[in-house]
Amino acid sequence: MTHLPNSLAGRDIASMVHPYTNLDRHQTVGPFVAASGDGCYITDDNGVKYLEGMAGLWSASLGFSEPRLAEAAARQMATLPFYHSFNHRSHEPMIALAEKLMSIAPPGLTRALFANSGSEANDQAIKLVWYYNQGLGRPEKRKIISRIRAYHGVTVASASLTGLPPNHTDFNLPLPGFLHTDCPSFYLNGQPGESETDFTDRIVGNLEAMIEAEGPETIAAFWAEPIMGAGGVYLPPEGYFAKVQALLKKHDILFVVDEVITGFGRTGNMFACETYDLAPDMMVVAKALSASFLPISATLISGPIHEVLISQSRKLGAFAHGFTYSGHPASAAVALETLKIYEERDTVGHVRAVSPLFQRRLKALAAHPLVGEARGVALIGGLELVKDKPTKTLFEPSQGVALAVVAACLGRGVILRAIRDIVAVCPPLIITEAQITVLFDALEAALDEVAAKVLAPA
Repeated sequence: MTHLPNSLAGRDIASMVHPYTNLDRHQTVGPFVAASGDGCYITDDNGVKYLEGMAGLWSASLGFSEPRLAEAAARQMATLPFYHSFNHRSHEPMIALAEKLMSIAPPGLTRALFANSGSEANDQAIKLVWYYNQGLGRPEKRKIISRIRAYHGVTVASASLTGLPPNHTDFNLPLPGFLHTDCPSFYLNGQPGESETDFTDRIVGNLEAMIEAEGPETIAAFWAEPIMGAGGVYLPPEGYFAKVQALLKKHDILFVVDEVITGFGRTGNMFACETYDLAPDMMVVAKALSASFLPISATLISGPIHEVLISQSRKLGAFAHGFTYSGHPASAAVALETLKIYEERDTVGHVRAVSPLFQRRLKALAAHPLVGEARGVALIGGLELVKDKPTKTLFEPSQGVALAVVAACLGRGVILRAIRDIVAVCPPLIITEAQITVLFDALEAALDEVAAKVLAPA
């Protein structure tokens, strides 16, 4: 494909480095250029309209045209376009947002430390874990356990938490002291004849064996997404988090919950901590915090952790961490307005109302010859594509089957995402039942189209 040098695509190719993109292939295929948004829809620079079935990057919870958020940003930019939070400085939008977050956060979380992305929020949480243990006089307690296929970001430390090979290969990651235990996918990792309960006991046993082998006195924290999003939309097996939390408490290990994708209604509750009965010592939020209209994230911390920060400041003179744009006034104002909209419009109630249709259509695709497992909760789902259902045999990566399904959906006006052999679905929280029907009609037709090409006749 040839792109004119003065076209948007040509200019992009000549000037951009694209994240999570085959940069060699990009030189010829070029970009999909979004031009405008309207509700759950995106229109490209050729005037073609698409239903955005991934909410952008799991994040545009209120769609792409919410006027109240644009107005909130404009008001704040006209009043106080920038101020910072260093050296005792503050401003009203940031204060009000912190108060609002504390009013809806899981019990025990008492303070917010703002940043600009989920990666940064996880990164600073890692620093807080280390700082906390230094303050308690146990510097050796600094190793962190995450999980295979976890996704926690791309900064150096948060990418070390992430448990995906492409985020490590040739980046010289993970850093020392970052450990990865089992991915909790019963479909992928359950053994023949093993029940889901037995599977849970086995992988939690593996986690305990790792803790004991490393030495509990060296393990500082365990990191987990309630649902493993970018790693493949993996849900926790029955009893998993209850047993993990008991194990962490036994060994005095902090529990950090990454709600960057699942927070603010995605699972049918304000936070997935409620969905899965989680009691974190820290929680990380981003994405839907501002409906992705402006960059902002937060690390929410417990009272005991905050007390150590205070005692460390007493000893060291200052808490020497922060970003120029932490709690940026315009981002904070937009986030605060986003939370007001969730409350006023009962967004969680809407998610609960439309989720039965979403999950019914999703789970029905488990019968498709290309689908090994259809999994999800509320308004998030994933399809694991397989060459052979009984043996769970995968396609060769070179076949790009999930990419082909996503391309076939795009041709039908629906945007989804391929993750290895998985098709992910995560629409804006405002999606209607009629739009859910459009989405799954396109996805089912795309699966049929691709299956006809890649599955041998019976």
